[in-house]
Amino acid sequence: MRKTLFFTLKLNPMVQVENSQLTTECNAWRASLRNYREEFNQAKTRLQQAASRSLSKDQLRDVEHLHNQFHIQLINIHDLKQAIKNHDRKIGLETNEYNGQLKEETLADHESLLGQYQDLEMTLSELKDEFSDFLKSINKEELVS
Repeated sequence: MRKTLFFTLKLNPMVQVENSQLTTECNAWRASLRNYREEFNQAKTRLQQAASRSLSKDQLRDVEHLHNQFHIQLINIHDLKQAIKNHDRKIGLETNEYNGQLKEETLADHESLLGQYQDLEMTLSELKDEFSDFLKSINKEELVS
């Protein structure tokens, strides 16, 4: 009887901490994605302003490419943010329903979402660099003219 009591007391706090850590990670990812959404919406506005200038054919092609990428990545940000939100809800439901225990599938989903989040962050970073290079190139050309 004493072993069982010890085991129960030891196990539940560890699982609760893990579950709260997963929820904390989900909240951090969603906050970061909201910031990316805001940043890319502002970048779209800056791109529209840049497109109103007199640009070469290649630069106009770059504007179209960047505009499309911003649109696609904003959709990706939204979709991942929603997937994380649903996952976080699932963690809460399982925590309540199964006395703090999570299904292995839920833990695997968390790892998968982490991978998706990291991949998206890398893509967004590359797009930000590409946009920055584009702005530098059109500003440099303006100074030369």
